[in-house]
Amino acid sequence: MPQITVDYSDALDEIFDRRGFALALHPLTAEIIGTTVEACKTRFRRVEETVIADGEPGHAVLHTEFGILAGRTPEVKAELSEAVVALARELTAAGAASGLTVHVSVDVTDLSPAYRKHVGP
Repeated sequence: MPQITVDYSDALDEIFDRRGFALALHPLTAEIIGTTVEACKTRFRRVEETVIADGEPGHAVLHTEFGILAGRTPEVKAELSEAVVALARELTAAGAASGLTVHVSVDVTDLSPAYRKHVGP
């Protein structure tokens, strides 16, 4: 915990530093929700096709989903969402500079009470 999944348009391949995003995201997340960096796990999924608005080219999606253990207030979840949007905007600014419109979004939800994990061999 937390389980973090990032979906991003293939148009971001050249400008979105995924490793850099995760390495900045983990301490930010740990501080805001009160966990450890070691507990953070991020998966990236490249989306080959997206259609945004009227389908015109020049748009990209970067959507981050968090699954966290229950108990965080709506205010803490909102703080996390706002911080992640700011980080994503910072790390995709090169796309905006080249005329690409990046649609950044974040969703923070509670993991199921059935969530379990194991770390080790």
